[in-house]
Amino acid sequence: MIHNIYSSLTTFKNLEFHPGLNVLIAEKSEGATNRQTRNRAGKTSLIEIIHFLTGGKIEEDSLFKAKELSKVTFDMKFDLAGETVNIQRQNKEHVGFILNGKKLPAKKWREMLGQKMFGLIDDTDENRTPSFRSMFAYFVRRASSGGFLKPEKQAAMQGTGDYQTSLMYLLALDCAIPRDWEGVRKREKSLIELKKAAASGAFGSIIGNAAELRTQLTVADDRLKQFKRDVEQFRVHPQYRNMEAEADNITRRLGELTNENTIDHSIIRDLASALESETPPKHTDLQSAYEEAGIVLPSLVKKRYEDVLKFHESVVRNRKSYLTSELEASRLRIETRNKERVGLDERRSEIMGILKSHGALDQYTRLQEEVGRLESEVETLRQRFESAENLEGTKSELTIARNRLLQRLRRDFTEQKERLSEAILAYQQTSKKLYEDAGSMLIDDTDNGPNFRFVIQGARSEGIKNMQIFCFDMMLMQLCAKRKIGPGFLIHDSHLFDGVDGRQIIRALRIGAETANEFGFQYIVTMNEDDAFKEKEEGFDLNKHILDVRLTDSTEDGGLFGIRFD
Repeated sequence: MIHNIYSSLTTFKNLEFHPGLNVLIAEKSEGATNRQTRNRAGKTSLIEIIHFLTGGKIEEDSLFKAKELSKVTFDMKFDLAGETVNIQRQNKEHVGFILNGKKLPAKKWREMLGQKMFGLIDDTDENRTPSFRSMFAYFVRRASSGGFLKPEKQAAMQGTGDYQTSLMYLLALDCAIPRDWEGVRKREKSLIELKKAAASGAFGSIIGNAAELRTQLTVADDRLKQFKRDVEQFRVHPQYRNMEAEADNITRRLGELTNENTIDHSIIRDLASALESETPPKHTDLQSAYEEAGIVLPSLVKKRYEDVLKFHESVVRNRKSYLTSELEASRLRIETRNKERVGLDERRSEIMGILKSHGALDQYTRLQEEVGRLESEVETLRQRFESAENLEGTKSELTIARNRLLQRLRRDFTEQKERLSEAILAYQQTSKKLYEDAGSMLIDDTDNGPNFRFVIQGARSEGIKNMQIFCFDMMLMQLCAKRKIGPGFLIHDSHLFDGVDGRQIIRALRIGAETANEFGFQYIVTMNEDDAFKEKEEGFDLNKHILDVRLTDSTEDGGLFGIRFD
């Protein structure tokens, strides 16, 4: 349940709630006429604040966009999974929520609410389960979103798959079935768009008609086979084949000669560098080393200094002679290869001239090119044909998919018939308390998923339709209370009672109070004073459930915020 809602705005009328029925009244000021309104008293603003504090998005037309509320903080203390928590939020960019004094990103807060209120698992595939916000909106309906138009939809723009999935989950049925149905509907929508695009415009030239493409593919494939046979049967005179082979060998040999020359050029550079570095040691260096050795080893027999010097000079001469001979050998190899290259290049030019002048090679090449072009054309046609066939065959696949889903739904309804019966009876019993002729809730298994229908006498009346929503919401609260899921509170604003007879309003409030007490949930209602006190209900005193705070728009500070703003 919600314990209280308050704000940092000093003029805000802090609200304290209690278990069971809570009624927030907008008073009719003394002397006011029926033409005066209380729509600016702030009844609906309470709904918006609760959505604001439970992770709702701030749209451009949101009242929280008003400059007067730009720095205002709102707080709500309520029970969440057996624990009383305090949530705080301020309409500032990049500012999330504060839960029990700790900052919390909006996404994490919604995940926590989904888990603790409805048992949604964080890592569950979003395409297989409903979202927290989608289910929560059934318990705090918004008139601005069209939440009071149909019992089964909490918003006018709510998609079929979304409300089917949410309600199947809340009724403890298999919610994966409507999610799969939504996938079929999306594929069908895409199929319709693709067929439209394929029938006209540039896209039509990409895919096309399957029958036409089948013919084009058959003709093109036959043409390709004929050209392949021509290529296989094409015979070049042996002289040309020998010349082609010789030309290929020459080309390979020229490449080898080029590579070998590259290696020898590298060797020449290395040998030239080595020759430059081959010099005998300086006399001073050798003399110094010899004298040092004489001091260190005075008792050893040493060669004479001149002999050692001659020895070093001899080694250097031999090394330079060897490097020079290697250098000359490399240059000779390069020269020999260059001569061979000239001869080979001349021969290759002669061969290619003969082949070109006779045209045998050109004819064969053209045949091969045409085969390649036709292969590409046939492959393109084959892909287009397969796409067209898939496009035209998808409708049958989707029909089969719908039938399978219908079988799954019927099986689920059979297996969970007790839960279905529980929901149907809860709705019927609440309706029976409101009207002599009780209304009925029907859940059909159709080829478009579960369909919710509501039958009640006088259902065309606006007031009767709204009471269908009342019965539906009371049914949800009963089932959720038994399963120990849901927010633990149900909130209806005065829009629910638009067009409803005064006797039905007071009776609905009594039923809401009794049901809340029986199943242990909180029922909060905002309404106009004259609507609430038109009639009396035996054994039920509305005054016991009215909150101390009363709203009015007869004065500037009479509304919920205590100020007026656009």
